[in-house]
Amino acid sequence: MAIVVESEKACTVNPLKMSQPLGATYAAMGLDACMPVMHGSQGCTSFALVLLVRHFREAIPLQTTAMNEVTTILGGYENVETALLNIRKRTAPKIIVLCTTGLTETNGEDMDGHLAMVRKRKRELDDTELIVVSTPDYVGAFEDGYRHAVTAIVKTLVKPLPTVRRQINVLPGSHLSPGDIDELREIVCAFGLEPIVVPDVSGSLDGHLDAVWRGTTLGGTTLDQIRAAGASAFTVGVGEQTRDAAQTLEAIAGVPFEIFQRLTGLESNDRLLQCLAQLSGRAVPIRYRRQRSQLLDAMLDSHFYTGGIKVALGAEPDLLLAIGALLREMGAELSVCVSTTASASHALLPASEVMLGDLEDMERGASNCDLLITHSHGRQMAARLGKPHMRVGFPVFDRVGNAHRCQIGYRGTMNLIFEIANLMVEKIPHHHPGDWALPQSSVDFSVAVPRGE
Repeated sequence: MAIVVESEKACTVNPLKMSQPLGATYAAMGLDACMPVMHGSQGCTSFALVLLVRHFREAIPLQTTAMNEVTTILGGYENVETALLNIRKRTAPKIIVLCTTGLTETNGEDMDGHLAMVRKRKRELDDTELIVVSTPDYVGAFEDGYRHAVTAIVKTLVKPLPTVRRQINVLPGSHLSPGDIDELREIVCAFGLEPIVVPDVSGSLDGHLDAVWRGTTLGGTTLDQIRAAGASAFTVGVGEQTRDAAQTLEAIAGVPFEIFQRLTGLESNDRLLQCLAQLSGRAVPIRYRRQRSQLLDAMLDSHFYTGGIKVALGAEPDLLLAIGALLREMGAELSVCVSTTASASHALLPASEVMLGDLEDMERGASNCDLLITHSHGRQMAARLGKPHMRVGFPVFDRVGNAHRCQIGYRGTMNLIFEIANLMVEKIPHHHPGDWALPQSSVDFSVAVPRGE
């Protein structure tokens, strides 16, 4: 169990964490025909937009209420109303997710009152679902904003329905990529179960080309699917950040749930497959039995390069646990662990301490480490220290293929282990053929063969 300490610095020097509104926006990206809106200044929205575009290399639909000095003081109701009407007229989204920012939260605006007033005054918005998420960016982090958004989506749209026995809900954490969600869906479907993924960025941010263009998100969980989540027989949450939404689903529709703190590693995936086997009444498919044996062999092959290494790790809580726990199982030492926000996941991390800080805190403790693991903003730190840098989390803007990276399940865990081991192989001095040659005078292998034989 790790002890959580907070950095005592007066300011953040090299930020590790991303903001709550950005995390909520990412959750909204997983809803089909949705338009996320940040209620704040244009700069807040522009910053989030740049990070999402650079990470996914895709067009990102994101709007703003464009607050200025006057509306910040006098109140932003008119900006909210104007933004909602303009968005409805231009792109006709089925869902609008309105995320607050530090600007409007500090002003103390009544967002629920704003939406109620808009609903009453503007009947043309009756066919659009409006969801408000409180995400002040002066507290919390990316994972908190995502958690609040998914909970708000469930609370606003899900209603109790008669149970569909073979239908289950899947709540992925913000640390799961579109490729991870595709893998998880494939695993669930292999047991004959029908998953409803909320939210599903694998349909909207998976890097596909489509002849159809619209100003909203293209792909993801549909409005009908979200409403049908109340009929599911069970909910699977991935990451501690999904617990609030799962509990809300249970309170509204009576859907039982289980939270899997991580799906990276052997034991955690064993538990998932056992759970799905019990829900479906089917045996674990042969291909996953084979993938499990392949993972075991990969762990055996790779532990020579990961055993005993010292790692510095900086990530959001659930990602920190997923990668940190796997590294510990592979014999690595978690020397430096830095995270962004408080979470129950920290208590499960096999390290002595987790610091809530920034990348400067990570750099100060990483001089004796063999490997640095964090997002792309850690690249300068890695260059200064001369250490190998593995990029994980958000944002990763100096590598391509982030949408298709898979690090969960038996297969994804194996890929992750190979990636880490290969980084260490590059660092370890290689043996040359001559290193194994014995001195010529040590042994004489010549054999006297009698003449004529």
